[in-house]
Amino acid sequence: MLPLEGKKAVITGCATGIGQGMAVGLAKAGAHVIALDIADLEETRGRVMAAGGTCSCYQVDLSDSGAIYRVWDKLEREAGTVDILFNNAGMQYRKNAFEYPEEMFDKVVAVNLKAAYLLAQKAAAHFREKNIRGKIVNTASLFTTFGGLEVSGYTCSKHGVMGMTKALSNEFAPYGICVNAIAPGYIQTELTRAIWSDTKRRKPMDERIPAGRWGTPEDFEGVAVFLASSASDYITGVMIPVDGGYSVR
Repeated sequence: MLPLEGKKAVITGCATGIGQGMAVGLAKAGAHVIALDIADLEETRGRVMAAGGTCSCYQVDLSDSGAIYRVWDKLEREAGTVDILFNNAGMQYRKNAFEYPEEMFDKVVAVNLKAAYLLAQKAAAHFREKNIRGKIVNTASLFTTFGGLEVSGYTCSKHGVMGMTKALSNEFAPYGICVNAIAPGYIQTELTRAIWSDTKRRKPMDERIPAGRWGTPEDFEGVAVFLASSASDYITGVMIPVDGGYSVR
């Protein structure tokens, strides 16, 4: 039930880190990867091909709604059909809530939440039109349930991602479309280098993770394949933490 041969999977925010790990996992399972990111995607293309897969790449600024519509129309035209959407792209901005700038709040919400919603709309309409039992997977966060400090824009957006996941799962289920979310914990990527490379800052996290280590992008390969495959056909509207037990400590 897990192989994805013949499937085409769109995944956003996969130039590095977690998204890249998901892309490699999907490729190993046989899916053709359609990669979207504002950054250069050649490293991801290389890793997907090294895993035996194929990859189409599109550079796009997901804070721009017009660019989202244009890139979807282009990839849909070139791919013919799409079976899976991973809304993984995200951004962070740290500032205390008293001084959090409106323009950065808008941009964080645009990338983390609005872009995911617009792409989910496009994907679901495509699935319904083509009679595809499609899968939509959104990247939530530990901050979907936590408040955090100096990350109010990010926290608002990630709470919204889970609300969106639940709402869309209800509306799309009658068409055989599953909508779920993955919640990464503390993952060792370039984005989090400032924390995991600082022994003092990472100490509280290390002490709370039952698995005894930070996660890696490779830890997302299996869960990505599971939620994209027919093995999860009766699972919708849920969030799966990938955090080594951090959220239940």
